[in-house]
Amino acid sequence: MMKLVLVWMINAAALFALPYLFDSIRIDTFTTALIVALALSVINTIVRPVLFVLTLPITVLTLGLFIFVLNGLLLWFVASFVSGFNIAGFWPAVFGAMVYSVISWAATSFILGDKKP
Repeated sequence: MMKLVLVWMINAAALFALPYLFDSIRIDTFTTALIVALALSVINTIVRPVLFVLTLPITVLTLGLFIFVLNGLLLWFVASFVSGFNIAGFWPAVFGAMVYSVISWAATSFILGDKKP
């Protein structure tokens, strides 16, 4: 349970870093970042697998590049209903999703490490 909370905080911190890298992404407070991280977790757990299966033909045609578009659309979708989190357009959402994924992955790997028994 503690690991889940730690990953949630790392994801919120990664989201909170995005406005410093992109002028077109705005997050008001760290509390908003926590809410967005929670919403993204729920959306990525429930909606993303369904969308992945539905868009599999175009993903195969684009050699997997459509996954970036899908991630950007989901980030943009979360920004549409969480107040205090704004993304100015589609391409900032796609690039923001890419950078968010890299920051989140790197921070989680650094902090939690690869603990194999």
